[in-house]
Amino acid sequence: MKKMLTSVVVLLSSLCLSAGAYAQTKEIRVLLANHPYGELLKSQIPEFEKQSGIKVNFESLQESQLTTKLTTEFATKSSSVDVFMTRPLQEGKMFNKNGWYEPLAKYDFSDYPKTVMGVAQAGGAPYLVPLVTEWQVLYYRKDLFKAAGLEVPKTFAELEAAAKKLNSDAVAGIASRGKGAAAVTQLSSYVYNYGGAYIDKGVAVFDKPAAIDAIRYYGKILGSYGPKGVTSMSWENIMPLFQAGKVAMWTDASVFYGQVVDPAKTQIPAADVGIANLPAGPKASSPFIVTSWGIAVANQSKNKEAALKFLDWASSKDLAIKGMLSNITMARTSVWKDPKVVAAVNPGLVATRDHAAEFGNPLDRPYMSAVGEARDQIGELIIESINTKGESAKLPEMAKAKAARVDELLKDAGEYGKP
Repeated sequence: MKKMLTSVVVLLSSLCLSAGAYAQTKEIRVLLANHPYGELLKSQIPEFEKQSGIKVNFESLQESQLTTKLTTEFATKSSSVDVFMTRPLQEGKMFNKNGWYEPLAKYDFSDYPKTVMGVAQAGGAPYLVPLVTEWQVLYYRKDLFKAAGLEVPKTFAELEAAAKKLNSDAVAGIASRGKGAAAVTQLSSYVYNYGGAYIDKGVAVFDKPAAIDAIRYYGKILGSYGPKGVTSMSWENIMPLFQAGKVAMWTDASVFYGQVVDPAKTQIPAADVGIANLPAGPKASSPFIVTSWGIAVANQSKNKEAALKFLDWASSKDLAIKGMLSNITMARTSVWKDPKVVAAVNPGLVATRDHAAEFGNPLDRPYMSAVGEARDQIGELIIESINTKGESAKLPEMAKAKAARVDELLKDAGEYGKP
């Protein structure tokens, strides 16, 4: 009898231990960004927990805090993170190089445009799922165009002509970011449309003629027809000017459309605001279309099965549709054709997205680990060009020196000459 009781106790103890281990695999740690889609995920997590039986311990951080926390935990090998939101253009190169992303060989990426997938993989191996996209567009005042007898510009030549005609003491003809490093993302599409690039095969090439021509053009239109003080302006400074009716055209990211036409934030009736493709340059019509936010599984996760289930759910079509209906421009192609979405989203936004998805460039900045310092270097060229209305005689030599500095950064990171 005593032996039988002992056996029962041992068996029960084993079952308890097994249950404890099983419970551990049913609990994951997730880091989210303080972003509208991060907020959407937070609101839906209780439903995921109910359906899956997986407990989600989540934290929500500002984007820079999120990057710092992940970098610190992964670098010190002290992380218990299983799933995390990530900015591939800002941290993807470094995270992937260090092996911090779990490869996603079994995920179905057929619903994502090739342009959007550009920074979600390396060597054909995907390592994150695109969530949110944005692309460069032209916002314009329909009423001002009608009064001036102008058509929506389709080329850079037409864009400059329209800016000149619409420019006055009361209304700037055109605006775009001019604040150094912050302007680099918006300059990128101009560079592509001139046939240039920031980096090609791991080498800085923004000192080549095509990129220099684009920098001059950008400086000319902003220096001549932009708002006063544009070299100290990023999107958060320009948007209020557009909303107040003091800017006729604005080239920037598609994500701002909802705020531009929000009657609680703008003095311009939505009917007077147009959205169109960024005009084509001499060589191309290739605006950036970037994965601004993605989601990934941590390579060091000890709960990969549960983590992958969460990733599948967080990037699902159902949630992507909810994101679209909350004015979040999602990466999945199918949601842009969903009847509920088509009925709710501005046709101009759909049309510009379709163009960018087919013809766009997946980068809006130098794709490298030291991207922040590289942006600083290019930003100085932008300010020089704006201040001289594109006429600076020293721009080519400045660009050559800045490109050499970026090459040094690439060499320091072991990325020079590598795709």
